[in-house]
Amino acid sequence: MAKTPTGKNTSGRGQRDLRVRVKTAKGRKLSSTLWLERQLNDPYVQRARKEGYRGRAAFKILELDDKYRFLVPGARVVDLGCAPGGWCQVAVRRVNALGEKSGKKVGTVLGVDLQEVSAIPGAEIHQLDFLEEGADEKVKAWLGGKADVVMSDMAAASSGHQGTDHLRIIALCEAAAEFAFDVLEEGGTFVAKVLAGGAENELQAILKKNFTKVANVKPPASRQDSSEKFVVAQGFRGRRHDAAAGQGDEAD
Repeated sequence: MAKTPTGKNTSGRGQRDLRVRVKTAKGRKLSSTLWLERQLNDPYVQRARKEGYRGRAAFKILELDDKYRFLVPGARVVDLGCAPGGWCQVAVRRVNALGEKSGKKVGTVLGVDLQEVSAIPGAEIHQLDFLEEGADEKVKAWLGGKADVVMSDMAAASSGHQGTDHLRIIALCEAAAEFAFDVLEEGGTFVAKVLAGGAENELQAILKKNFTKVANVKPPASRQDSSEKFVVAQGFRGRRHDAAAGQGDEAD
């Protein structure tokens, strides 16, 4: 019997339709009404509120880490474009940044974003454009060394044109990958959101050259009607400039 993310059965037999329906309101666009209705009925949104996460996106990194195990106690993590902070919250718990797990190594979580982000217990947050010159050196100084994980849930501002948006987010992901090459320890992990659309081949080639394993995955928390997916690149080799050097193995 299927279950929702809240753990409740969804057989539907003899049950009422408990879906919340939002009435249209003066001055509200239909698209806004539909978005609000989707949010109110989204089990991940409900779980996020219940468990204290700042958004449903927290469950995407939770599910990715459940599968690939990169947020381990003691790890040093950089979250690019960290607002509103859900990924940082997950990382703090999993790397033991607060030192709450006795006998486990204590990790570090560093979040950076263009905008100011409210404080997150256990995480160090900085207002920074990771694309600016010297940003990598600042991050390494704040960390006290290199990172074990660089992760990004960033998305470029929507233009309303699917093809343009796809190219923008791929370019942003490539920039995040280049940043990761500068701050990652060998053996480190890079995790980032991309949009499926056919322009990501060059990004895949770059990652396969620099990591031993590259996986592309759509976690359950990612809405099925969304074109987003995530790339998880593990086993950083150190920056490779030779296109023929080291071919990683892609995992679907």
